[in-house]
Amino acid sequence: MLGELKGGAMKFGQAMSVMEAALPEDLAAPYRATLTKLQEAAPALPAATVHRVLAEELGPRWRTAKFQSFDDTPAAAASIGQVHRAVWRDGREVAVKIQYPGAGKALLSDLNQLARVARIAGGWIPGMDIKPITDELKSRMAEELDYTLEAANQRRFAKVFRGDAHFAVPDVLATSEHVIVSEWMDGTPLSQIVTSGTPQQRDAASRRYMEFLLVGPARAGLLHADPHPGNFRLLDDGRLGVIDYGAVNRLPSGLPPAMGSLVAAALCGEAAELELGLRTEGFIKPTMSLDAEALLEYLQPFIEPLSHETFTFSRPWLRSVAAHINDVRRPEFLVGMKLNLPPSYLLIHRVWLGGIGVLCQLGGTVPARQIVVDHLPGMQLRHLPPPVA
Repeated sequence: MLGELKGGAMKFGQAMSVMEAALPEDLAAPYRATLTKLQEAAPALPAATVHRVLAEELGPRWRTAKFQSFDDTPAAAASIGQVHRAVWRDGREVAVKIQYPGAGKALLSDLNQLARVARIAGGWIPGMDIKPITDELKSRMAEELDYTLEAANQRRFAKVFRGDAHFAVPDVLATSEHVIVSEWMDGTPLSQIVTSGTPQQRDAASRRYMEFLLVGPARAGLLHADPHPGNFRLLDDGRLGVIDYGAVNRLPSGLPPAMGSLVAAALCGEAAELELGLRTEGFIKPTMSLDAEALLEYLQPFIEPLSHETFTFSRPWLRSVAAHINDVRRPEFLVGMKLNLPPSYLLIHRVWLGGIGVLCQLGGTVPARQIVVDHLPGMQLRHLPPPVA
């Protein structure tokens, strides 16, 4: 049903598929396989509709003028568009991404409904300033409808990662308002590795995936902001292939330097420094009183992966974190209710929340601490406590 509804409803289903790792096994297991289908496959448009869109966007002779061949059966279908495999006029295999007719109107309607519900729910979380967050969410998600902007984002990533030893981004060959043609990328989708990957694949995919979330902003000035597994491929040469650049956060100076300072303060147990930094960045509103030591205790489970030399992300660990922050009997629960999410951190939060969910689905062992120290701004400027054995 979520797949048929497309738009915001399908995005909701994709988000659930990423975060199912946080749910108790007896609840998540029956839904896992079905929700995972939304990461790469959903009910497709009829071929006649696809042909009409391509004629409008690429010209009436699109099939013969642009392509040597075109597969009417979609290779993948997502929330606002689907992808067809084809051979470009110069012989290159390509992916043709086609936006669903009416997708823009449907998605914006879904976002407006979400904003209304969020304003009501905002009263339950006294520390959260909801309206700026929903406004930012609507603006960023509306950008996903602009395929011209998406193509520009992809071209930027492709340029800075061309020839890279660890990451691969397909080049864009043609674009219009509702169609993007880019190079085809083979490889093993992370969703497949989640289901049946070897331990070696899980470790390799987890490491590259985590690295990309940090390396992308530093090198491209952009954050790939759609972390679900269908957008990533483990290539035969060990590189991580990355597709779909509709959701992107523009960070011309890279990730905020304050992120490194906040993580370092938490790792060092500097409660007062951590509270001051969070207030400065807008995570705690000026009117909100909060005990610094309780705040540090609340955040301890989140920084645990960085307290060890290597860490295995897993469903049981994520479930323990979810239980920690959602247990109304614990004093830390009230701490979480007092925290805010600054709009400028909205997509960063989305990426890291979803990214942790994906890492726990993959179940790989990674040198998370070293990855963060190497790539998160400000981390190398601090003397950190030694890793826990």
